Amino acid sequence: MPCHRRNRGQAWKTPGTGDVMRRVWAAVVTVLWIGLAGPALAQSHCRLALVLALDVSSSVDAEEYILQRDGLAAALNDPLIRSAILDGDGHVAMAIYEWSGRRQSAMVSNWTALEDDAAIDGLINRLVSAPRSHTRFPTAMGYALGYGAMLLARGPNCDRQVIDVSGDGENNDGFPPRLAYKNFPFTNVTVNGLAVLGGSDDVLDYFQREVRFGFGAFVETSEGYQGYREAMTRKLFRELNDMILGARPVSGQRPG
Repeated sequence: MPCHRRNRGQAWKTPGTGDVMRRVWAAVVTVLWIGLAGPALAQSHCRLALVLALDVSSSVDAEEYILQRDGLAAALNDPLIRSAILDGDGHVAMAIYEWSGRRQSAMVSNWTALEDDAAIDGLINRLVSAPRSHTRFPTAMGYALGYGAMLLARGPNCDRQVIDVSGDGENNDGFPPRLAYKNFPFTNVTVNGLAVLGGSDDVLDYFQREVRFGFGAFVETSEGYQGYREAMTRKLFRELNDMILGARPVSGQRPG
């Protein structure tokens, strides 16, 4: 129910504080005006609002994009993931968007209450049928995270709020993640990362140091985009079951 090869441009530089804040607040205003609000979700109990953010910056070529998109679709269609979505106490609401440059974040599927198999099927169909939004923009991760925060703010009222952001490199355009976390509504939001290895040597360290945010946050890794399906399956399983490192293990079969 609807409810790279890496861009080698100049990395983000630290200008004067006033200039940084003007840019951040300009981004906030821009995102506020983006039509993120979707159809109203049913007023049943929602246990998790999960936003999936896919990297379509210039470092992601056409083949890698397909591996990323189809890998997510296959993960959502995995029987273990379907079960994790449908068998919990309350439903899962999910939204998907693509991100790249400062103002190039684009919705793939707005908020969907995943209350049955038909709803999951519809989400997968929208994902695989949507055209790629952009191909030539750099990596503006701060802007992408701000977009995700506003999407959550306009979304359903759920027990948990999680942004799941995939990427194969570090921020190289606009303000960094730490300023997004400071200036957008990230209270009680968890940001998990899926770091795609093989492009930037520092991507895993960057995701662990700069992207991971909030209670129970973690970073999953994929060995290139060829390993994306398996990595996303592991990541969704952990997110859907609210698994925190060091917590009591979840019984039963696990993916990966």
